[in-house]
Amino acid sequence: MAGPIGFHRMHEILTRLDAIELKACLHFNAAIRRVQILRLFRVASRLGDGVLWYSLTACLALFGGASGRAAALQCAVAGVAGLLLYRALKGVLVRERPFITHRAVVCAGRPLDRFSFPSGHTLHAVSFTLIICSAVPTAALLLAPAALLIALSRVVLGLHYPSDVLAGALLGAGVAHATLRWVVP
Repeated sequence: MAGPIGFHRMHEILTRLDAIELKACLHFNAAIRRVQILRLFRVASRLGDGVLWYSLTACLALFGGASGRAAALQCAVAGVAGLLLYRALKGVLVRERPFITHRAVVCAGRPLDRFSFPSGHTLHAVSFTLIICSAVPTAALLLAPAALLIALSRVVLGLHYPSDVLAGALLGAGVAHATLRWVVP
């Protein structure tokens, strides 16, 4: 019977995973050499700062009737919960952004802070998309691609590792699920 993975073996595995992730970062980050791609992902990242989500939440509240107001409330709760969650995790995990750790990664966006894990932009993009689409299913035609672009923008712009974005997406889905289940106006 095999025993638990030893410290040195675990360190070796993590080192390999870091190398794979850096390679992915560099691959995505190379896309910024094309001006049109750089512009697209800067716009996507900027929308993920909150502009898109605040606007949609306000529209739901103002024009969506009772179900829109309920979804707007859920978005507000998910927004606050997501903010508290990702800030707490960043404060504990303190993983520096790829462009800080690796000189070869170019920072082509505006970092909101020094730390990268998890991606708050992705967390909010996923949670708001899931909540809004639960109220307005046809919104998925626009919001799913927007959320994907926001998530990708974080890696392309050198602000996050792929695992930061994956963790943000999983946390965002969890926040949305919990909010949809427990915040029922």
